[in-house]
Amino acid sequence: MRTDSTLQRDHKGTVVFDLDGVVYVGSAGVPGAAEAMESLERDGWYLVFATNNSTRDVAAVANHIADRTGFRSHDAAIVTSAMAAATWTTRGHRSAFVVGERALCEALVEVGVKVVTTGTPDAVVVGLDRDINYETLAKASTMIRNGSTFVATNTDATFPTMEGPVPGAGSIVAAIATASGVEPIACGKPFDPMIDLITQRIRGEVAWVVGDRPETDIAMATRVGWRSILVHTGITASGSTVPDRFMPDHRCASITDVPGLMAEVP
Repeated sequence: MRTDSTLQRDHKGTVVFDLDGVVYVGSAGVPGAAEAMESLERDGWYLVFATNNSTRDVAAVANHIADRTGFRSHDAAIVTSAMAAATWTTRGHRSAFVVGERALCEALVEVGVKVVTTGTPDAVVVGLDRDINYETLAKASTMIRNGSTFVATNTDATFPTMEGPVPGAGSIVAAIATASGVEPIACGKPFDPMIDLITQRIRGEVAWVVGDRPETDIAMATRVGWRSILVHTGITASGSTVPDRFMPDHRCASITDVPGLMAEVP
């Protein structure tokens, strides 16, 4: 665990890491991830971890990183799409029906939003739900048609695993959007609610974003004016074409190449 003195020292800048597909893939850490992150810290960089995965709370994310890589992050440097969605939902919404898992419910309760299962709540908040069923989809879409605000933790259609991409929160969000006829307010990367939470954690004058998904990680960096690195250990394979509007500043095979690349860039 990082000490208070470590957190308060001056930093040359901040590196914002995506997690799934960058630091780990499924249950396995990306080889060399811990060494790369430790190298950056020694060089004076402050590390922030920003994930669109809404199924883990901050402590679980820190443990997930440590268990898979051996690197221990402090909780204050972790931002999740559940946190972003919960923070946005507090704007005029006091109750919510949740399509998602325990961490998303807990994030809402923590900021004072009551989680309900019936009626027409102020909001319907949708994230990844690995136990999703037809009844839940029908209830959520009906609530939205009846006036509940439709909030999505993120719109990532898939997320990477060792066996390849599997359906993500965006696939569930798309089903509810189709059934309700309403498009959601998206809160994770690359949208403003997530950017706001990350910005609060930026230290130093320079910020980099390291991610595997052009339309979220790189798009967020481009919107804010942060530097960006696309790695090829997750969704985006080496040599794949990236649309011009999502073009990163740099591309690396994996996180292990990031410290050397950053050391060479003025």
